[in-house]
Amino acid sequence: MRSPLCDRFGIEYPIFAFTPSEHVAAAVSRAGGLGVLGCVRFNETDELERTLTWLDENTDGKPYGVDIVMPMKIPTEGTSLDLGAMIPEEHKQFVDKTLLALGVPPLPEGEGREGVLGWLHSVARSHLDVALQHRPVLIANALGSPPADVVEKCHEHGIAVAALAGAAKHALSQVANGVDIIVAQGHEAGGHTGEIASMVLTPEVVDAVGPDVPVLGAGGIGSGRQVAASMALGAQGVWTGSIWLGTEEYQNLVSNKGWSTAFTRASSADTVRTRVYTGKPARLLKTRWTQAWAEEGAPEPLPMPLQNLLVAEAHNRINASDNPDVISMPIGQIVGRMNEVRPVADVMADLVSEFEETVARLDKLRA
Repeated sequence: MRSPLCDRFGIEYPIFAFTPSEHVAAAVSRAGGLGVLGCVRFNETDELERTLTWLDENTDGKPYGVDIVMPMKIPTEGTSLDLGAMIPEEHKQFVDKTLLALGVPPLPEGEGREGVLGWLHSVARSHLDVALQHRPVLIANALGSPPADVVEKCHEHGIAVAALAGAAKHALSQVANGVDIIVAQGHEAGGHTGEIASMVLTPEVVDAVGPDVPVLGAGGIGSGRQVAASMALGAQGVWTGSIWLGTEEYQNLVSNKGWSTAFTRASSADTVRTRVYTGKPARLLKTRWTQAWAEEGAPEPLPMPLQNLLVAEAHNRINASDNPDVISMPIGQIVGRMNEVRPVADVMADLVSEFEETVARLDKLRA
């Protein structure tokens, strides 16, 4: 399982792993892939600084990446506004009533009430500034192409830039803006995702951007067979995310006992694409919380970043409740394969061995 990206980044396998956990990212990099740390959860730059220092020291000198959330269009106003004051009262009341109906207890006074500020453009830029003081080999942007000055700054530091695309036209725009690697994220993926399924999207993006721009297939990838399928469609590697939520290392980040119960019992049909998490369409685990937002009389989700600010405390309360029936979890359709909690090294080994078995089986068909 090699592609030109392996030589470019000094990795053994072209398996890129997005994760909010530094423990998962480090384990993937040590196992021969490229762990990519999601930074949106960091409200304090000091915490991100400590985390990236930990990654520097715990990856055995192997490369890693960083993922930020930054729109290409730079906001020209609103940075001094009280965003909380822009949230309608009816939305706040709906959240309060829903949590009460679901039996979600309040948090202890003073705990977990701040929203995730990483969705704000200014905070994402601070994440980039911190990352550039460390040694990532890749900066990925979850919202497509970052602003031109960000791309230029990364290139000045010798860092490649990747961007997620849900359509071929978006990929072409990103390449025109200087993005080096396109992540073709299909409809099956967890978190922010588009309308087109991976089987259709990956070859469309590969053909659109041409042979000189590497494409990573994403969405619905959790086995070696799916890695092989993505590369057969023209991708030079894969971008994975949901599959790492079911690893032992990820449990260092979550204290919710209902977390593993929620995903190990779920089927591939137990997800929903909705705007209730951030204000943009994202695939989540289908629970009583997501269903409440789909009921008649529920308000429409607010645009990013207001929706996240609205539900931030609610998600903290839900996660602290340990109730798998209400948990709010971005996750893809691959959740149907996540039936047990395993070490990262075992997941990587299975991805590689099944890939090799698949390619060998296909080779026999040529005889």
